[in-house]
Amino acid sequence: MADKIDYIEFPSSNRAVTSAFFQAAFGWGITSYGPDYDGLNDAGIDGGVDQSADKVATTTAILRTDDLDGAEQRVIAAGGVITRPQFDFPGGRRFHFREPGGNELAIYVARE
Repeated sequence: MADKIDYIEFPSSNRAVTSAFFQAAFGWGITSYGPDYDGLNDAGIDGGVDQSADKVATTTAILRTDDLDGAEQRVIAAGGVITRPQFDFPGGRRFHFREPGGNELAIYVARE
């Protein structure tokens, strides 16, 4: 069995705000495991949001979409801040953003 990514964990200064952002922008489900941790459901990969005192400092995740402009609009509507506007890269087109809890992410659409 090869090593595979099957979980991603997002550190956050405010677990509730980060989880609400993911739910509003992408429709992901949230399962609360107490005051410092939420599990993410239906995100394409299992994951969590951690605001504990000993959380990891940073995470980078790249999401894939079929509608980059629509994704950008949803990110902004949910309170995200675009940190790098849409640009072309060898695999397609993408943009970077920061969600309200401070995580930097990217979203891309594959080149056809």
